[in-house]
Amino acid sequence: MHEYSFEKLEVWKEAIKLSTSIYKITQTFPDNEKFGLISQMRRCSVSISSNIDEGTAK
Repeated sequence: MHEYSFEKLEVWKEAIKLSTSIYKITQTFPDNEKFGLISQMRRCSVSISSNIDEGTAK
């Protein structure tokens, strides 16, 4: 069986860049959004690369 590393995929690399950007941007958001909007945006951004990883494992 041929294994393909998700880390070689350009789309995965871009997803990591996006996630890093989201984390940096949300640091400037007001503290009252910490458990609302900030949390949701960060979880969603991490989910993208995680889903790519999971999809290549199948």
